[in-house]
Amino acid sequence: MKLISWNVNGIRAVRKKGFEDSIKRANPDIICLQETRAQPEQVAEAVARLEDYHVYSNSAVRKGYSGTAILTKVQPQHITKGIAIEEHDREGRVITAEFENFYLVSVYVPNSGNELVRLDYRKTWDGDFLGFLKNLERNKPVIACGDFNVAHQEIDIARPKANYNKTAGYTQTEIDGLSNFLDACFVDTFRHRHTDTVKYSWWSFRANARAKNIGWRIDYCIVTLGLLKNIKEAFILTDILGSDHCPVGLEINL
Repeated sequence: MKLISWNVNGIRAVRKKGFEDSIKRANPDIICLQETRAQPEQVAEAVARLEDYHVYSNSAVRKGYSGTAILTKVQPQHITKGIAIEEHDREGRVITAEFENFYLVSVYVPNSGNELVRLDYRKTWDGDFLGFLKNLERNKPVIACGDFNVAHQEIDIARPKANYNKTAGYTQTEIDGLSNFLDACFVDTFRHRHTDTVKYSWWSFRANARAKNIGWRIDYCIVTLGLLKNIKEAFILTDILGSDHCPVGLEINL
């Protein structure tokens, strides 16, 4: 099974930038999307030409903001929206598909914001989301893919010293938040497979950052430790354009 995850920075916008052709070339069995910025009917319309996929989405109360989706060739047994905490669920940041042998979660983790105004909220979110994943894991293995909005190590960010504890996405609080997931027996599949590889998944639109490869790796596929033996490959598709993020993904035997 091939799975990709992509923060599209607006599903209706990326549709105009070769989204369908990119997906058809990659040919994944499942697609996790983040920052769709659309209501369910708008998501369905934007991906209508991808006829092989069942489409499920979760949207924010505030229109044009946040949002997640799962497109899958294999019909899931059940779909859950949110994590059952109203404070978080108003923003449409989580959608979960239950399959026979595993749960798949598409997640768009909150950004701590300019001047770190949401950093305290982000810390709360990380704890609550980890609790949600661990509850799922009691029943079946878990794959969680999406924009985690944090560069975990120096290797994951082009300019670590300039950004450390100053910029959202590279504070010790956020780093510790992701470390807590890994300490709770989840595995960062890309870093596990590619220990020393420098590769990014997000670049600022400013200062020609993508062309200069001044980027951050903030998109992840993390899996339950027990699934590690099933991972064939983990990858970052830097050649796919259309968003300020590129897709990440994995190939897994399930």
